[in-house]
Amino acid sequence: MPKILVVDDDAHIRSVLCFALAREGFSTAEAGDGQAALAVFAREKPDLLILDVMMPEMSGTELCRRLRRESTVPVIFLSSRDEELDRVLGLELGGDDYVTKPFSPREVVARVRAVLRRGAGEAAAVEEAEAEVRRGALLLLPERMEAFWDGEPVVLTVTEFALLRGMAARPGRVFTRDALMELAYPDGRVVSDRTLDSHIRNIRAKFAARGGEPLGTVHGMGYRFEEGVS
Repeated sequence: MPKILVVDDDAHIRSVLCFALAREGFSTAEAGDGQAALAVFAREKPDLLILDVMMPEMSGTELCRRLRRESTVPVIFLSSRDEELDRVLGLELGGDDYVTKPFSPREVVARVRAVLRRGAGEAAAVEEAEAEVRRGALLLLPERMEAFWDGEPVVLTVTEFALLRGMAARPGRVFTRDALMELAYPDGRVVSDRTLDSHIRNIRAKFAARGGEPLGTVHGMGYRFEEGVS
């Protein structure tokens, strides 16, 4: 039974979401601000966070930034703002999805299922694929959702890992945005080009911090994993 941590300073929103999730078979925990969520996260070890962006004590974006230093747990942001820049920022900080208020509790539950399926799909694929992926300095361990560059760990989100693994499995192939969409969102959901670009930019930044540059741009076409990466 996956456990979902709902973090929002609005007690009514927490109650509505926890009720909707529990009705669909999920276990839930909750916190009223980002600071309290850190303690609940450490204690409850949730499988996914639903995280409000604007909160007292510590914002959702700052909480996500801190969690990403040591955890790949999926994050779905909630926000009352529907600006694309806010969406892209949330994804660049390590979020896996973004829902704007007001929202339908059913929609949020569906998003939770979709993000968890992506993570479960990665684990299931290990049974049919090699246990690890090695490409030069890159090492991917799908069964543990871990990535390394030249022996140094690189923390990726579920979506980022899915993108990188899919591209590394076919080095040199040019992936159009449609092809990347299939890697990142096998549930068939469609997101904007800027959302995909933000995921790629995030992957690049994380590997650049380790001295790596595994993804190349093919202008006018898309992206590819560089065969000669080392």
